[in-house]
Amino acid sequence: MVNRKEIIDILKLRGYKLTRQRRAILDTITRSHSHLAPADVYEKVNKRYPGIGLVTIYRTLELLTRLGFICEAHSGNSCRSYMMRRSSGHHHHLLCSICYRVVDFTDCDLRQMEERLTRQTDFEIDSHLVEFVGRCHDCRRKN
Repeated sequence: MVNRKEIIDILKLRGYKLTRQRRAILDTITRSHSHLAPADVYEKVNKRYPGIGLVTIYRTLELLTRLGFICEAHSGNSCRSYMMRRSSGHHHHLLCSICYRVVDFTDCDLRQMEERLTRQTDFEIDSHLVEFVGRCHDCRRKN
């Protein structure tokens, strides 16, 4: 996983401005060990920088996702959450379709599938994202 300072150096090198608000968003994401919805990021950053706009939050999250520093999970109902990307290049989620809870998992052996896809398509695969959608234990118990 790339650390905060490395991300800042890369952003500077690529010509992106590093405003106090953007740094605060980056700090919030890098310090979190769980997925954060944009509203969660806004709530945390707004404590330090009252008046920060949601547009700034969304644009910064989109930039960090596009550059591959963070991973985006789609948990239904247009709800998204974000987390630092792991160094392995592989990211996996279990998504609850009722409460939108996101659970990460690491056990994923798609090596054979990746090799087959590479042979069939001549596509060089660098990483993958796997998301399974279902109902978590708590939601199944409630219904």
